[in-house]
Amino acid sequence: MGVLPVPAEVRAILLDIEGTTTPIAFVQETLFPYIRDNVKEYLRAHWEEEECQRDVRLLRKQAQEDSSLDGVVPIPLESGSGEEELERVIQAVVDNVHWQMSLDRKTTALKQLQGHMWRAAYATGHVKGEIFEDVVPAIRKWREAGMKVYIYSSGSIEAQKLLFGYSTEGDILELFDGHFDTKIGPKVESESYRRIAASIGCATNNILFLTDVPREANAAEEADTHVAVVIRPGNAGLTDDEKSYYSLISSFTELFLPSST
Repeated sequence: MGVLPVPAEVRAILLDIEGTTTPIAFVQETLFPYIRDNVKEYLRAHWEEEECQRDVRLLRKQAQEDSSLDGVVPIPLESGSGEEELERVIQAVVDNVHWQMSLDRKTTALKQLQGHMWRAAYATGHVKGEIFEDVVPAIRKWREAGMKVYIYSSGSIEAQKLLFGYSTEGDILELFDGHFDTKIGPKVESESYRRIAASIGCATNNILFLTDVPREANAAEEADTHVAVVIRPGNAGLTDDEKSYYSLISSFTELFLPSST
């Protein structure tokens, strides 16, 4: 794809994760299946812990809010009447989690439980965050050139830090100046990029956003943020119009920083 010069006014590079720093397959074929396959065992092992109980209460509340949706699985309250009832409640939580995941939902309740399960999986070495091999050397170069580097992902900040803290490249959290998730706003809304710029302490046109999703690129551009769309193996294809409109890169090494000459 050649070399993409970074505008001289850019002071910070904002990175998406899935399909940008990390293969989509890692999320779809490792992280999510881990939840589906291990949620019952996790709940049984941690049920008495306050953190797990908070997760279950949040999922129960979400199920009540979802009561009008087709296929929703309600989560009954536990009355303390024995093992059989406990198993029924746990199975209801499992079924609710599977139902939400089958619809690719991003509720806070679901993301919170997933984050806690992934934390345990990373810490025990069952999961390591996959990073494309060009990512770490490129970020090191950017930082040496005085660039700030931030993450913006729909995954929670905790999940982001786990992925980069327990990655195939080791603990690389030191490479990032900060993390943003959808608490600052959805990635497809331009206002989110204005809030990120304000949080960083710069103008929106001092930021270059790298993502594989044209809708996100469009929202960032509307906020006067510079964008490049990342082409990686396994990413969704782009239309001809998208290919001709956006700056495209297939590796972080294709970014050329004026200050790095």
